[in-house]
Amino acid sequence: MPDPLALALTPQIGPSRLKQALATDLSVAAIAELLGSEIAAAYARTLEQGLAEKEREKAARLGLWLVGMWDRDYPEVLLHLESPPAVLYLKGELPPSERNIGIVGTRKASPWALAWTHKVARELAEAGVGIISGLALGIDAASHKGALEGGGYTLGVLGSAMDRFYPPQNRALAEQMNVLSEFPLGTPPQAGLFPRRNRIVAAFAKAVLVVEAGEKSGSLITARFAAELGRDVLAVPGRPGDAFSLGSNRLIQDGAGLVLNTEDVLNALGVLAPKKQAVQLEGSEAQVYRALLELSEALPDDLAQTTGLSTAETLSVLMMLELKGLVQSSAGRYSPL
Repeated sequence: MPDPLALALTPQIGPSRLKQALATDLSVAAIAELLGSEIAAAYARTLEQGLAEKEREKAARLGLWLVGMWDRDYPEVLLHLESPPAVLYLKGELPPSERNIGIVGTRKASPWALAWTHKVARELAEAGVGIISGLALGIDAASHKGALEGGGYTLGVLGSAMDRFYPPQNRALAEQMNVLSEFPLGTPPQAGLFPRRNRIVAAFAKAVLVVEAGEKSGSLITARFAAELGRDVLAVPGRPGDAFSLGSNRLIQDGAGLVLNTEDVLNALGVLAPKKQAVQLEGSEAQVYRALLELSEALPDDLAQTTGLSTAETLSVLMMLELKGLVQSSAGRYSPL
């Protein structure tokens, strides 16, 4: 029997041809009349081999939900892409609202960029903003982890099939969140597939935030897709001359919104920041925190010397302040949030 998934799995059937074919009765004869005998013959072989049913069975074993362009649940934002995904392989849920931001950046991120991304993603999640990224190492992973810590929605879009997960280092992270791929099961990671992944990140987001990106970073491809789709492009400035920030700094030069904190992102999204409850500090915690505010950034030994506390006690206090979300550490140095 005619099957839209079989058609989507047939070689030479791209999104534009699939759109055309879905307007027919999906019979082999109709496909032959519309797309030619060669493609119709390939479609017939796909039907005869039962490839669509086998794909559904494999997806079910993996706990995946298949959403095709022909389904009512297919996201409308993806239909506006020049080349929309024919089928979505989904673990979990699709983004529940339009209040989503794509957060992207380099895989070899600086300690400050990882800490900043984690904190901002957590605070955005607490404000009800969904976090979309590519589940890569570095900035992507930091944004997903922050969103999970903030109790919010986060979606990772893969550049490989769901059963050929990449990178393997983030497999445990992926188990805790929503994951999406457009690639048929068995598709390995390939360089040419990651830009396709990036366009989905941009499509689901109201804005795309680039945290740290070099001159040739794939994050800039996501930013370009976002601009083409009419989404806002935001960027975090880096040090002049820093190779890892050259791309994000260029985006700001070209008109991207400059972002320094969570409030800047929320303003760009038109989301009101939740009111924070004041944290009351007493004793050594108040002492260390005041000293850190004055120094802006310090090593534990510096704070111990300033406060008169022992280094061990200072480290213990810093750990508590970090758990309360008041300080962050990077390369052994601490700074207030």
